[in-house]
Amino acid sequence: MRIPPIKSFFRPRKISQKMNGWLALSPLLIFMAVYVVSSVAAHDFYAVPITAAFAIAVLYAIFITRHYETMSKTISIFSDGAGNRNVLLMIWIFVLAGAFASTAKAIGAIDATVTLTLRILPDRLLLVGLFLAACFVSLAIGTSVGTIVALVPLTTAIAGDTQMSVPLLTAVIVGGAFFGDNLSFISDTTIAATQSQGCSMKDKFRVNLYIALPAALIVSAIYIWLGWNGNNTIAPQGTLQPLLILPYLLIIILAVCGVNVVTVLTIGTIVNGILGMAMHTFSWTGWLTAIGNGIQQMGELIIVTMLAGGLLELIRYNGGIEFIIRSLTRRLNTKRGAEFTVAALVSLANICTANNTIAIITVGSIAKDITQKFNLDPRKTASLLDTFSCLIQGIIPYGAQLLMASALAGISSIDIIPRLFYPFVLGIVAILSIILRYPRKYS
Repeated sequence: MRIPPIKSFFRPRKISQKMNGWLALSPLLIFMAVYVVSSVAAHDFYAVPITAAFAIAVLYAIFITRHYETMSKTISIFSDGAGNRNVLLMIWIFVLAGAFASTAKAIGAIDATVTLTLRILPDRLLLVGLFLAACFVSLAIGTSVGTIVALVPLTTAIAGDTQMSVPLLTAVIVGGAFFGDNLSFISDTTIAATQSQGCSMKDKFRVNLYIALPAALIVSAIYIWLGWNGNNTIAPQGTLQPLLILPYLLIIILAVCGVNVVTVLTIGTIVNGILGMAMHTFSWTGWLTAIGNGIQQMGELIIVTMLAGGLLELIRYNGGIEFIIRSLTRRLNTKRGAEFTVAALVSLANICTANNTIAIITVGSIAKDITQKFNLDPRKTASLLDTFSCLIQGIIPYGAQLLMASALAGISSIDIIPRLFYPFVLGIVAILSIILRYPRKYS
C-alpha cells in the first residue's frame, strides 16, 4: 500500500460539493463527548480541563476543514474567530474583572460588603435577597457579565460566613443576571431582537414581561422556601467598614449610568489602589502584584474564550449554522410550529456561537421571514428570540457568563448548572407560552 507524502496532508482535496451539515457540526459534538462523557466516566467534572476538551475539538475541526481548504486558509479562519472583535472585547473584560476582583479582595472590600449584606438581609431571606439584587442590577445595567463581575466575588465570602453552598450562591447571581439581560432596554440582546423584527423595545418588553416575571416570581418562591428550611443563621464576622464598600457601589452606580463596562472596571481597579494605599493595606508594588495575580487567575478563561471563538468560526464557515437553519425550516405548517422553530433556531445558533447577541443576529432575518409567512406577532417573535437565547446562554458550560462566574467563584461551571433555577423555569414558562398561545393578544 502506497503511503502518500506528508505534505499532501496540507493540501485540500479537490471535491466539488460542500461539507455535509452533520460533519460541519461534528466538532461541537466532539467537544461535548470529550468533556461531558469523560467527566461522567471519571465521576468528577474537575478531572477533564475544559481547555483540553476544546483543544481536541479544535484539532479535529482543523483536520476536517483541511479537506476543503489549504492548511494556511484553515488556520486563518480559526484565527479570525479567535481574534474576533467581540472575543477580544470579552477578553479585555476578563482581564479587568480579574484585576478588579483581586484588588478588591486585597483591600478587604469583599469582606466588608459581605458583612453589610448579611446584616441588612434577614438570614432566611438571603437567597431571595441576592436574587432580587442581581435582577435589579442586571435590569439597570443591561449586561449579565457586568452583574456577575460585580456580585459573584461576594459569594465565596458569604458562603464562608453562612455555611451555604458556593455553587448555589453563584447560581443565584447568574440567574438574576439573565433576568436583566433578557428584559433590559439597554441590553444588546433586546436591541438585536427588536431591530431584527422591526418592533419597539417598549412593546417587546411588555410581551417579555408576561414570560420573565412569572418565572422570576416562581424562582423567588423557591429561594424563600430554601432559605426558610436551611441553616443560614450564623452571624457575620468582623466590624462594619463602610468606606471599603465604595468600590462595589461605584461600579454599580457607574454601570447604571451607562458607562462602558471596560471603563467601569478600570475606574474600580484604580479606586481600589487608592483606597489600599491610603489605608496602608498595600504599597504601589502590592497593588501591581494584586492586579497581576487577578489577571493570571483569568488565564484559563482567556484561552477557553479564544479556542471557543476559533472553533465556532470553523463550524460557521463550514456551513454548520446554515445547516441547522435549513433543517428546521423545511417543514412548517402551524403558528405553534413556527414559534417553536424560531425558538429552536436561536437556541441551536446560540449553542454553536456561545453568544446570545450573535445568535439573534444570525437567525434574525430567518425569524422575520417565518413571522411574516405565518402571520406571527413580531413582538412575540422578538421576545422568543431574546428569551431562548438567554436561556441557552445561561446553561452552556462554555458560555462567557458561566465561565466568568466559575472563575470568580473558584468552582467548575458544571457545578453551577444544576442549581440554575431561573433559566430552567424561564424555559418552561416560555415553552408553555407557545403551547397555550400566551399572552393571547400577542399570539
